[in-house]
Amino acid sequence: MDQSIMQNGSLQINVTGGDNRPVQNADIEVSYTGEPGNVISQEKTNTSGRVLVEGLKAPAIELSLDETNIIQPYAEYTIKVTAEGFQTIDISGIQVFEDTLSVQNVKLVTTEYGNQGSNIVIPPHTLYGDFPEKIPESEIKPVNETGEIVLSRVVIPEYIVVHDGVPSDNTAKNYYVNYRDYIKNVASSEIYATWPRQTIIANVLAIMSFTLNRVYTEWYRNKGYEFTITSSTAFDHKWVYGRNIFASISNVVDDIFNQYLSRPNVKQPILTQYCDGKRVTCDGWLSQWDSKYLGDSGYSAIDILRNYYGDSIYINSAEQISGIPSSWPGYNLDIGSSGQKVRQLQQQLNSIAGVYSSIPKLLTDGIYGEETKRAVRAFQREFGLPATGITDFRTWYKISQIYVGISRIAENI
Repeated sequence: MDQSIMQNGSLQINVTGGDNRPVQNADIEVSYTGEPGNVISQEKTNTSGRVLVEGLKAPAIELSLDETNIIQPYAEYTIKVTAEGFQTIDISGIQVFEDTLSVQNVKLVTTEYGNQGSNIVIPPHTLYGDFPEKIPESEIKPVNETGEIVLSRVVIPEYIVVHDGVPSDNTAKNYYVNYRDYIKNVASSEIYATWPRQTIIANVLAIMSFTLNRVYTEWYRNKGYEFTITSSTAFDHKWVYGRNIFASISNVVDDIFNQYLSRPNVKQPILTQYCDGKRVTCDGWLSQWDSKYLGDSGYSAIDILRNYYGDSIYINSAEQISGIPSSWPGYNLDIGSSGQKVRQLQQQLNSIAGVYSSIPKLLTDGIYGEETKRAVRAFQREFGLPATGITDFRTWYKISQIYVGISRIAENI
């Protein structure tokens, strides 16, 4: 890395075990990728299984904002994670931008069956590396063919099955991935987290709508495959096993993960294809780099999308979100709120408090008082949300996601 253009970036490392519980006192070594012997930081995870490493050298943010730049706009780091009772894991190629929080989630495997360790190598970002261009498809799929299986309504799935290769590659692994985690992974692989928020929203909506079209039409299952989508940019989106994500992208996904793009009188989510707009151009599809410049010019996310997909495109919301105990009440919960939704919120927070000690336990009385607000605020701080103490859409579903991850409730509860 050219030290003359190095600025500061940050990396948050979240370590959990196979039961989704945080791993305290895990040892973490941080080094530059390619220089494993040059350890620049040694850390231990806290009671929440987290470490924040600040002051990491990264290229100037301007390099990720200009498509004519040929210098890699991010630094690459390697971490080695060791913890008693778990296999050691090395992750290299973690991408860090200036003034942008990178988040690396690490799931450790117990040594019950040995301690062979594991290695994850994150490839270059799609805007910097060389990846196959998308094979064009119709944005609306026929659903009346003989034998076609199509869902009756648009549902946000809890998990999707990602085939880590082209569809015909029988040697590629299939991974069960939480839907929101999948979208965060893809968006972090496909666009730069340093771009304007409205640009990020537009690109995330396109990624989610495309993904939900694959889910809704059961596109690959109807072709005899046992997966939902692939990791090939020629067919779908770039998804990378074990890669880091970015807080700016993660926050957008948590805010809008139940949305997708529609056209009038079309029930299925639109298969919103796109290209980078630099190496590959694509008329009628979203251009990633051009969408960045539209965001710079003050365009809203929907105006960015209509610039490419036409004025008839609009943002829709899914009728149901699977894998959660109860749906969003439709309004913020705050002091004075009461009823079953508040009681359920309190019950979920109590379960989470059993794992994350920074969150106080509550009386489950169904009344949103000061104690409940204090617990919500502690949860928000713990998971990087604005610490308002108000349970908004994003907080409600984050609580639900963490609760389900800890308790593994059955989908129909």
